[in-house]
Amino acid sequence: MVDPSRELGVDGGRELFNFAGALLGTDLNELNLARGELAGTLGPAAVAAASIIAGNFTKNDRIANGIGIPSDPMFIAASEDFRERLGVMNFRSARNTFS
Repeated sequence: MVDPSRELGVDGGRELFNFAGALLGTDLNELNLARGELAGTLGPAAVAAASIIAGNFTKNDRIANGIGIPSDPMFIAASEDFRERLGVMNFRSARNTFS
């Protein structure tokens, strides 16, 4: 996705990148370290703002998935096998997915 060894071009970019990765991970110590580094570089408000943005994105993604917003036809074709294995098409919202 992004090469963390490259300069990201924004103040605190590396710390934001590390925080986002830790937020998606399962290592609490890594998250605490990333949170501290972000707060040290951009201030405590940056940790709150980045957390809010991540939480809001996750909320919107879950809502979209829950109501069955139609997916791109290319994705539908490429995902048919694992959607079948996972039983995704058995969910009520699947009726909104064109196949």
